[in-house]
Amino acid sequence: MAEQPDVEPTGSALGFAKGFGLTFSTMFKKVYTQQYPFDFYPPAPRYHGRHVLNRHPDGLEKCVGCELCAWACPADAIYVEGGDNTATERYSPGERYGKVYQINYLRCIFCGLCIEACPTRSLTMSNEYELALDNRQDLIYTKEQLMAPLLPGMEAPPHPMRLGDDEKDYYTVESQEPFAHGEPQSLANVAGRPITGTAIEVGRHHG
Repeated sequence: MAEQPDVEPTGSALGFAKGFGLTFSTMFKKVYTQQYPFDFYPPAPRYHGRHVLNRHPDGLEKCVGCELCAWACPADAIYVEGGDNTATERYSPGERYGKVYQINYLRCIFCGLCIEACPTRSLTMSNEYELALDNRQDLIYTKEQLMAPLLPGMEAPPHPMRLGDDEKDYYTVESQEPFAHGEPQSLANVAGRPITGTAIEVGRHHG
C-alpha cells in the first residue's frame, strides 16, 4: 500500500472561534487575587494541615505511645517513643504515654493515614498550612509544638486520673461531654510556630 502524503491540517473560521472562545471570554473578566500573607483566607473545613496531639477533658494526653501512627506513615515521617506512667507521674490514662513524639514535615505528605491508625483519636489534623521555613531543622516538630493547648478546666499533666479510676472511664460519652459544647481542640490550637532545637532522626523505628 502506498504511503499517504503528509497533509498539513487546515483550520476553519469556526474552528478558530471555538479554540479561542474560552481565551477571549476570560480576557475581560476581573482578576481576583488573594492578598496573602497580608489577608488570611481560611481553607476548607476538612483541609489536612498541621497535626495536633489532643487531650482528655481533664488535661491528660490522649496519646498512649502505641506507635501505630508511625507504622502507618508511608513517608516514614513520624517518630514515637513510648514511656511508662507511674503512680506519681501520669501523663495519660493507662500504662503508657508518648514520651517522645516528632513529625518531620519535610517528609510528611499529609495523607491522613496516621489519623486513621490512631486508636484513641489523639492525633488529628488542623487547618494550619503555614509550614514554609528556611531551616530544615525547624520543620521537625516536637511533642511540645504538636500538643493542643490547655482549654479551660484542664490541668497540665502529670497528675492522677480525674475522670475515673480506670482508663475505660476516659472513653465514654459522658467523659467527652465537655468537648460537645465548644470548638474542637484542633481549631483551638493556635500555637505551632516552630522552635529551634535538636531532634532525633526520624525513621529509626523501622530499622
